[in-house]
Amino acid sequence: MTESASGLELTIVVPCFNERLHIEGTLDNIRAACESIGLESYEVLVVDDCSTDDTIEVVERYLARTQTGSKIRLLRNDVNRGLGRTYIDTAFLGKGRYYRLVCGDNVEPAETLSTILSHLGEEDMIIPVHPRVVPGKPLFRRVVSRFFTFLVNLLSGHSMSYYNGCALLLRYDVMRWAPYSYGFGFQADLITRLLDEGRTYCEVTVQVGHVEKDSGASAIQLRNFLSVAHTLLEIGIRRFRRVLYPPT
Repeated sequence: MTESASGLELTIVVPCFNERLHIEGTLDNIRAACESIGLESYEVLVVDDCSTDDTIEVVERYLARTQTGSKIRLLRNDVNRGLGRTYIDTAFLGKGRYYRLVCGDNVEPAETLSTILSHLGEEDMIIPVHPRVVPGKPLFRRVVSRFFTFLVNLLSGHSMSYYNGCALLLRYDVMRWAPYSYGFGFQADLITRLLDEGRTYCEVTVQVGHVEKDSGASAIQLRNFLSVAHTLLEIGIRRFRRVLYPPT
């Protein structure tokens, strides 16, 4: 059920919203990482989420210059759908057996990507763990991140080190168990659900950077806090349901 009919091993989705300064570096790092581990069976789906800058033009020039059209495709959302919705929707458009999100802001060096991808196929889930101190990430954001991990573990009954590191998953699982929450907690929602379903995993410590977004794209917004609250509620209800109706 998890085999890809296309024979492709990996689909990478790269969502972009106003990433003209970072998208070329992101694509360079993906290509370098795949080359470094000898991975040739992959595709990259770049999804422009209604950028207001010239992100699309930058990607089109990149594809023409590098002649990577056979591996990298540019898709466009008709309306701004946000990170979580784009991640889920694009899973249905991919062809790879495994699936991973790489954000278009170029915060993951090629070495980090190759470290994650080198574990491809070892477990159902390869979960990156970020260090406690990420260069460029404000103290407030680090505290909020740690508190979020604490709450997810408390409500889910699991004990993971990190939930927002863009896990490498089976694409079938993303489609089958897609979360109803599309905000910034969607990864925690999906990972805890897959843990509930008995999926195996390994955690891999990686190095990343941080790009502080402008006010329109920042994670620190009221709607994102409300979305995270919804995610936590869903996780808590799911655990309560497991207690009432344990799997047989």
